[in-house]
Amino acid sequence: MRSLIIALLIPFVSFSQNYTTLKNTTDRAKSAYNEGMRQAENGEAAIAEGYFEKALKADPLFIDAKLALADNYISLRNLFKAEQYFEEAIALDSTYAPLAYYLLGRIEWDLNKYDKCANYLSSYVNSNSDNEKAKNNARRMIASAKFAAHAVNNPVPFDPKSLGPKINTKDSEYFPSLTADGSTLIFTRQQWRDEDFYSSTLVDGEWTEAVPLEGVNTRENEGAQSISPDGTWLVFTACNREGDGSKGSCDLYWSQYKNAKWTTPVPFSSAINSGNWEAQPTIGADNKTLIFSKGSGGPNSPIALYETVRQKGGVWTRPQKLPPQINVGGKVHTPFLHPDGQTLYFSSDSLPGMGGSDIFYVRRDLNGEWGSPVNIGYPINTKGEEGMIVVSLDGKTAYYASDKPGGAGGLDIYSFELPVAARPRPVTYARAHVVDAITGYPVVSKVDFIDLKTGESYVSRNTDTEGNALVCLPAGRDYALNVSKTNYLFYSDNFNLTDVATFEKPFTLNIELQPINSDSNNIKPAGPAKPIVLRNVFFETGSATLASASTAELEQLANLLTDIPRIRIQINGHTDNVGNVQDNQKLSEQRAKAVHDFLIEKGIEASRLRFKGFGESKPVASNDNPEGRAQNRRTEFELWQ
Repeated sequence: MRSLIIALLIPFVSFSQNYTTLKNTTDRAKSAYNEGMRQAENGEAAIAEGYFEKALKADPLFIDAKLALADNYISLRNLFKAEQYFEEAIALDSTYAPLAYYLLGRIEWDLNKYDKCANYLSSYVNSNSDNEKAKNNARRMIASAKFAAHAVNNPVPFDPKSLGPKINTKDSEYFPSLTADGSTLIFTRQQWRDEDFYSSTLVDGEWTEAVPLEGVNTRENEGAQSISPDGTWLVFTACNREGDGSKGSCDLYWSQYKNAKWTTPVPFSSAINSGNWEAQPTIGADNKTLIFSKGSGGPNSPIALYETVRQKGGVWTRPQKLPPQINVGGKVHTPFLHPDGQTLYFSSDSLPGMGGSDIFYVRRDLNGEWGSPVNIGYPINTKGEEGMIVVSLDGKTAYYASDKPGGAGGLDIYSFELPVAARPRPVTYARAHVVDAITGYPVVSKVDFIDLKTGESYVSRNTDTEGNALVCLPAGRDYALNVSKTNYLFYSDNFNLTDVATFEKPFTLNIELQPINSDSNNIKPAGPAKPIVLRNVFFETGSATLASASTAELEQLANLLTDIPRIRIQINGHTDNVGNVQDNQKLSEQRAKAVHDFLIEKGIEASRLRFKGFGESKPVASNDNPEGRAQNRRTEFELWQ
C-alpha cells in the first residue's frame, strides 16, 4: 500500500524547471532512489529512509525522492519530518504531485494544526486530481478541521467524575441508562466475554453497590439497553439467539417491570427486527417512541438511526429512517432521546467533529421536524470514540463511558455537567398516587395525560399495585389528566406547562377515585355523593360554546355512560361572580345544557341525563382573585337515581 501511495505521488508527465525528476536526475541519485522504493515495498521503511536520503544527497533538487522520503516518514510515524519534506516538494512545484496536498493535510490533522490542514486539503480539492473519492474525503476533513480549529480555541466546560467503586470495576462498564427521577441506574458490565445488566440505586447522593438485574440476565450476552424514564420498560440488544423468535444477527428485545420483577424478555416482531443488525435502542418518556441503530450489512457497512412508534393495541409502525442531516453516512449510532421528547443525542463519525465518533445533539420541534445536528464540543469530544451518553431529567448532568487514564479498568462510567447550550428543553415529572376515596386503599388504574392542543394522548400509564405511577411532562404544552378504573367515577385535572417546568418541583398528585355500586338497577356512589369536576371542559369566553380542547374529556364521560348503561347523571354549571347574577345564572344553565347536548349527540339517551345551572351561588374558592374565580367557573356531574 505504501509503495502504491508513493507511485501516485509521481506524475506520468513532468515539466521540470528548477528541480529534477526520475527522468533527468543523476544515475547515483536514481540508483539510491530505486533501492529505497524496493525496500519500502518490502515494508523496510527504516532501511528505505537511508536510501532516499542518499538520493537527495546526490541530487538535493530530486523532487521524486523528497516525495518518497516524506511518504516514508509517514510509515515511520515521524510526522514532523514528513511535513518538512512534503512542504519542500510543494515549494519546488505546487502542481507536480496533487496527492501531496492530501497527505500533508492528513499529517497536519494528526499534528493538531487544523488551519494548515484545511488549507492543504482545500488546495487538493482545487487541484487537477481526478480522484473523486479522495476529494470527497478531503471535503469532509476540511469541515472537521474548521470545526476543530474553532472548538479547540473555544472549549466547553468539562470535568468528568467517576461514579465510584460501587459502579466501576476492573471490568468494563458502559451504556448507562437512568430513570427520570435519577434514582435508578442500569448499565452493561462485561466480565470475560459475558455481558450482563447491573443496577444501582442513588441513596443520599451515593450510588449503592451494583447488583445483577434479575429476570433479564442470561448465560448469553445482553447489552446496549435503555430503561424508560418511568422505570417500567427495558429495551436492549441481544445477538445470535435461537428458538425465541429472533430474526438473526443482533435484535431488539423488551421486558416490563410488573409486580416488582422484570418479565421474561422477548424479541420485537419482524416489524422492527430483521436479518440485519438492530441495536442500541432508546425509548421515549411516552413509552411509545423507539429510536435505534440499524446496520445494512457487514461490520463495515453504514449504520443509521431509525424511529418507530407504538400505536394503540401495541402495534409498532414500520421503522422510518431519520432525515439525511442526521443520517449523513458512515456510523450514526448510540442514540439517546431525552424525556423532553425533543432532544436527541447520538454519535457520528461523518459529521464535522474532532475525529472518530463525536457526540452530537439535535432538536425536534413541536411539529415533529428535526433541526440540524450540533457537535457537543471539545474536550467532551476528542480524536477518540465518544458515545453512549445519557442526560438526566433536569438536563444538567450527563453520564457516559470512557477508558480515560486513571479509571478502574477498561471502560468506566463518568458523570459531568452538561454545557448549557447542549441541555434539553425544560421537563418535569409527576408522581400520581391513586386510592379508593372510601377505603383509602391503592387502586390500579389508568392515568392518561392528553395534549390539549392536539387532543391526543401524550402518555398513558397504569399505576402499580401500590397505586403509583411516574410520568415525564415536557414544558411548552397544556395537559389534561384523566384517571379511570372500572366501577369508579373518573377523575380529571389539567396543568399549564407553557411557561416553566422544573425537575426540582415535580407534581405530586394524590388522587381519590370515587367507587360506585353496581348491584342494583339504580347505580349510586358507594359513599357520600360528591360532584365530579370536569376540569378539562372549556368554553369560549363569555359564551356556552364548547372549546375543541373539551372533546377528550367529554368523550371520556360518554364512554363511562356507555360502559355502564344504568348510570344516570346530572350536569351542573357554575360561574364566578363577575357580571350580574341573572346573566351568570343563565350562562351556567346554557353551559350545562351544552354538555348535555354533546352527550346526546354521542348516543346517550336523554332519559339518563339532566342539567342544572347554579350561577355564582356555589363558589368553591374566593372570588377576590383570578385563581379563585377560575376554580369557581366549573362544570360538574353527579349521579342521580
